[in-house]
Amino acid sequence: MNWPPHRVEERTWIPRQRQGSRADRTLDQIKVSIPPRISELDYDPTGPVARAHENALIAIARLEAGFGEHLVPLADFLLRSESVASSKIEHIDAGWRAFGKAIAGGKASEEAKAQLAAVKALISMVDAAGSGTVALADLLTAHRLLMATDYYTARDAGQLRDVQNWIGGSDYTPIDAAHVPPPPESVPELMEDLLVFVNRSDLPILAQAAITHAQFESIHPFTDGNGRIGRALISAVLRRRRLTRRVTVPLASVMLADTRRYFMHLNHFRDGQADSFVEYLAIGAIHASEAAQDSALALAELPARWHDIARPRTNSADEAILGALLETPILNADTAQQIAGTTDGSTYRALGRLTNAGILEVLSESKRNRIWAATDVLAELDALSTSIGRRTTAHL
Repeated sequence: MNWPPHRVEERTWIPRQRQGSRADRTLDQIKVSIPPRISELDYDPTGPVARAHENALIAIARLEAGFGEHLVPLADFLLRSESVASSKIEHIDAGWRAFGKAIAGGKASEEAKAQLAAVKALISMVDAAGSGTVALADLLTAHRLLMATDYYTARDAGQLRDVQNWIGGSDYTPIDAAHVPPPPESVPELMEDLLVFVNRSDLPILAQAAITHAQFESIHPFTDGNGRIGRALISAVLRRRRLTRRVTVPLASVMLADTRRYFMHLNHFRDGQADSFVEYLAIGAIHASEAAQDSALALAELPARWHDIARPRTNSADEAILGALLETPILNADTAQQIAGTTDGSTYRALGRLTNAGILEVLSESKRNRIWAATDVLAELDALSTSIGRRTTAHL
């Protein structure tokens, strides 16, 4: 389908400081990419793109209907998986154990804190979209949450950029950049236009989510965090259109599996090939939804497996903790005691027995805040990402 390409304009480059190579220091003109206004544009997929789009809607609906309601813990599981994969695309990877410490409030690395911030930002975006409208204030709030742990970006957190940015190339100037977004003075108007498009209800749902993401990444409205907020926007559109009500489709794992291909399709969108990115996201949604269904089945089988291994006494602290592990797979002593409804001593003994049985793993040995995690759930998080990656690369 025809879609307007980005317009390229030449602008004067005035460096803030003279740094970098000689080419950086002498640069005085740059070419910026100006996205088209899309608020009133229509999009109707045809042919293979339409078939992929329809199959993706079916796969997502099946995941939501089959597991979103009947396996409540899957919602948190998929949300965390999506946030972590989205962070990995930006080369932020603390590992599941460090991430688990951050979730439970333990001492965590900066990368783990950043991944937890991505979870909070995604929750904020999806919850806001559930109200029926996505506003600029929602994006700014999510961005503030995302950047809260980064001291160096505190000035820019929760506000649109007021400087020229770029992707790739030099650290000092846009020379040899892969993409130079529109100048900062254009950003407010472009974001207003995009949000009109986001809040429409007369567009094919997944296509709307795909175009929203690609347009957002092209505008690049923040100084940092654009990728993670832009990917959260996909989930927000799906929630606003009520395609999803509980689950988060783990699409970031699709993009993580082959980032080169992901960025290639974004570039195709900028060249006016909206079909390219819509089909890419639709096929990815099929793989992600099918892999998530497999994870849902694996998770559903865990309580019975744990019970067979631990053989807890009826109404014991062990039994209570086991019954809550799917919903609370990472916990500290206070959380465990609330679940068990018993004394410190009984709770610690139960945690010790479950650890010895291999059901729990100690993530933090800190005497003040020891943290445990259900190893099978952590393993399934890795398995889901691997499965999506395998399905994605097998169909390239």
